[in-house]
Amino acid sequence: MNPFEKIFNFQIISRLDEVGSLALTSQERSWLKTMLMHPASEAAFTLDTLSKLNAILEAEASTEVQGIIMEKAKSKERQVYHPMLRTLRRIIMQNQAILITFHIKHGGQRTDQTGFPHKLEYNMYKREWYLQWYSTRQRSLMSTKLKNIISVEAAPFPAKRIDDLKARIIRLLEDQKECACIQVIPTFNAELSRILYAFSCFDKSVSFDENSGIYRIKVIYMRDDSEFLLSKIRFLGLRVKIVEGEHLKRRMLKSAAMAIDRYGE
Repeated sequence: MNPFEKIFNFQIISRLDEVGSLALTSQERSWLKTMLMHPASEAAFTLDTLSKLNAILEAEASTEVQGIIMEKAKSKERQVYHPMLRTLRRIIMQNQAILITFHIKHGGQRTDQTGFPHKLEYNMYKREWYLQWYSTRQRSLMSTKLKNIISVEAAPFPAKRIDDLKARIIRLLEDQKECACIQVIPTFNAELSRILYAFSCFDKSVSFDENSGIYRIKVIYMRDDSEFLLSKIRFLGLRVKIVEGEHLKRRMLKSAAMAIDRYGE
């Protein structure tokens, strides 16, 4: 590509960014058309939006995968898209409070709880959608499975309190963050890309010591995600070693001791 083509492409991309548009490749359009055939698309989009997307993509070729892929012994499929996602996303974008009724872990339910929603998140380990919200009654940060929510609706909230409440939520989230340092065993340096991919869900940074030839990965994670991080570390086996993070070390030592007790002679 010559310099003039690069300058032209940069100008086009910059102009699209300014107006909030996104250019899609033909492959991406074909993949989108295929995804719209999934039953969950009817819950993910309104009828008008779904009809408009299907009309725009009518001339595109879909990526037919059913004839070339066979699924065997797959686990029970859970719902990818939850019906409440669209409602909650709209409430969060409009900076509104919520009035929520939900089931609690050990039975029973809590009704008409007031709070302020922070974000929606999908737990890859449990394959569940969660609503992270601040309970104004209990003055604490809550995380509730969407499948446990019985009802939720928008509620009025003083505009002057929104910024203070958002700042309090950020402080609470910062307090829940943990840090761990994971060392790559030099023998497996050639598999660094695979190792980094295992931690792609986490905020991380990589450092390299030229004298020792050792890579170290600093991982920032939420306290509730420690078991998910441990599952990734166990998956990598002999390739990595935890060098910082006392909680993770204790959990790994405990699981190793339990395995030795069960299988050791």
